[in-house]
Amino acid sequence: MRIGELAERAGTTTRTLRYYESRGLLPARRAVNGYRTYDEDDLRLLRQIRTLQDFGFDLEETRPFVECLRAGHPEGDSCPASIAVYRTKLAELETLIGQLQSVRVQVRAQLVRAEAQLPQGPDPQCEFGG
Repeated sequence: MRIGELAERAGTTTRTLRYYESRGLLPARRAVNGYRTYDEDDLRLLRQIRTLQDFGFDLEETRPFVECLRAGHPEGDSCPASIAVYRTKLAELETLIGQLQSVRVQVRAQLVRAEAQLPQGPDPQCEFGG
């Protein structure tokens, strides 16, 4: 298939595909007429990249998965380098979750403090210029 069809089937743009090609993530095969050509394996590779990016992986972090797919592993994640990226990403996520939990505790404490200072009776009128 040509670049436009691949972009449409992958839900992306031809510009993105050219960028992936320039980064070495997508093969740069050309037909005799000079047009880029792709196959179903390239579509699977793009779907893997997009899925990982949806999970928060940056483009460079997808490289081991791409290489694993190219090596013939059907899911692209059963290679040592892919597993290492999963572990690193999981550690990052655990850190972020911890930070968010700490912020939640602080915001909850601020809310309790603010609510305790509310005067009894009708709600006070707070005006915001507008």
